Amino acid sequence: MEQDLEKAMGLIRRGAVEIIEEDELEDRLERAIETGRPLNVKAGFDPTAPDLHLGHTVLIQKMRHFQELGHHVIFLIGDFTGLIGDPTGKSETRPSLTPQQVQENARTYRDQIFKILDPQKTEIAFNSTWMHKMSSMDMIRLCARHTVARILERDDFKRRFQDQRPIGVHEFIYPLIQGYDSVALQADVELGGTDQKFNLLVGRHIQKEYGQRPQVVLTMPLLEGLDGVQKMSKSLGNYVGIDEPPQEMFGKLMSISDEMMFRYFELLSDRDMLEIQRLREGIALGHLNPKDVKMDLAEELVARFHGAQAAGAARAGFEAQFSKRQVPEDIMEFRLSPGVKVVYLPKVLKEAALVKSSSEARRLIRQGAVSIDGTKIWSEEIGLQGTEGVLKVGKRRFLRIICR
Repeated sequence: MEQDLEKAMGLIRRGAVEIIEEDELEDRLERAIETGRPLNVKAGFDPTAPDLHLGHTVLIQKMRHFQELGHHVIFLIGDFTGLIGDPTGKSETRPSLTPQQVQENARTYRDQIFKILDPQKTEIAFNSTWMHKMSSMDMIRLCARHTVARILERDDFKRRFQDQRPIGVHEFIYPLIQGYDSVALQADVELGGTDQKFNLLVGRHIQKEYGQRPQVVLTMPLLEGLDGVQKMSKSLGNYVGIDEPPQEMFGKLMSISDEMMFRYFELLSDRDMLEIQRLREGIALGHLNPKDVKMDLAEELVARFHGAQAAGAARAGFEAQFSKRQVPEDIMEFRLSPGVKVVYLPKVLKEAALVKSSSEARRLIRQGAVSIDGTKIWSEEIGLQGTEGVLKVGKRRFLRIICR
């Protein structure tokens, strides 16, 4: 477990939003190096949906960083808490899943995570293991270790209480059980998204109550989806599923903006930060084509989940279909005023008679049916990269946008 503390902290800090408390983490890392005892690093996932997307893998990637440093990673499947439903960020009580749904989803999680984590160095845990053994008296004692006032400090609970929207008593118990998971696993570090900060801090409190040293909390950002605005979510349609076909995954990744590409590099790529910075500078200086850099990123991520051969084929297919711009020669042109850098697509599509209404244009954009120069567009506003571009709507409608 011999390693350089500064380098270890550099890898751990990569992409992280907050570490509570950083000096505690450094102290634990130093002790781990001295004693050879790895840290217990925990991240919990409720199996509320069958498939993981790239947004979920931000945490899993950070877990792998800890694995690379020699620490013990625990992928906790919340098959018990999944029956309650995490109220984080919810404006109303979540519908409960059946035990059968939870178990089926948990099974697919196990298959998917080992595309990132080392199966030989990963412990899979289920919180039903200890929660099913907990008696009603044990549960009462757990609830007695926190107060309603503290629970109501949480933003989503506070808003629902003030708006007189229902809050189930079982929802109050959720963060306590998540905290008790850290007690059961003797977690040294717990990872979570920024939206999980309250629950993670409850874990610190509960561990203290049970006589354990409080875990270090590390929060990671919520990855923006393909639209570059909302967090990646299946319900919003702006996601990249890790089980999607290689060609589909590659095409979706090519639709992110050039600026968002570097956020994906930082949070998802295995390239070191110096190399990523060199890529950014190369594009800024005009030495590198952003589309080529983006294709490198897409190929790396597709290879992670489907293998190098499938990723190479997906790239070749993308280049053949889009980069050669196989479009009709006699397509309509739409000229913009010189100097225009941002285009509101629904207006352009309507004025060019490619759609009947702005609402139809917005619907097509949400469905991923609009692209420019072969890259799908998920936002109603786009920034022009050059003086012209070929806009495609559906399979047969084309428009050349010219700005010069």
